[in-house]
Amino acid sequence: MSGWMTVALKEIRDHHRDRRSLMSAALYSFMGPAVILLVAQSSAASEGGAPLLLSMMSVFALVSAFTGGMFLAIDATAGERERGSLVPLLLNPIPSLELVAGKWIAVAVFAVAGLALNLVGFTAVFEWSRISPPDGTTGPLLLWVVCGLLPLALLGAALHMLTGAASRTLKDAQARLGIITLVPMMTGMFFVFFPDTIGRWWFALPVMGQQALIVEALRGHTVSLLQAVVLALLTLAATTAVVVTAGRVMRRNDAVVS
Repeated sequence: MSGWMTVALKEIRDHHRDRRSLMSAALYSFMGPAVILLVAQSSAASEGGAPLLLSMMSVFALVSAFTGGMFLAIDATAGERERGSLVPLLLNPIPSLELVAGKWIAVAVFAVAGLALNLVGFTAVFEWSRISPPDGTTGPLLLWVVCGLLPLALLGAALHMLTGAASRTLKDAQARLGIITLVPMMTGMFFVFFPDTIGRWWFALPVMGQQALIVEALRGHTVSLLQAVVLALLTLAATTAVVVTAGRVMRRNDAVVS
């Protein structure tokens, strides 16, 4: 078995037993559906209808792509550095890039799982509240999930790995990741309140492109398959670049010394 796969399986096995982190990640995933459920029962839902709830859902889904693997990423990088177990790992006969790639795969698995829980929660809320998407938006919603949110979850896992690798302490990593999590939230809210600012070039930017994709679909504008695929490819390219950068940061001597 290759080195990166061995590392990935070990990280998944170890963190699968961490009930507190799993519970925290699950709470983050279900926070959005819980808020939408409350709004669906209020008078605001009857005034704004399904588009309002779907716009709110898009912001929470965007954030959930960044939170599912956050706790694992912190523990697998800055946490291991504090415990003194990171240096022995780097001394093993395995390239640091493979080590980081294995850890990233494990974080990505949890990130995608958190995103899946979030989307399942939203589906249950909409079914229970008998809220249907506007006509013609089912296809764009599926396109948004496959070409938008899934690649974004992989990018989020890579950014968490890079942040943890560059952080000296667990506390430092937690503070930095808290700021990173605000980026998709603020981006999503900006496009929800100012949809007219969206231009075609937004679709070339990860995070911004994902939210622009769904906002345009909910406004009844045509979103082409080519736009979605290009956005997915660019997001995956950014993910690769971030993982490689995290490997270089992990390789630096000053990054493993507390």
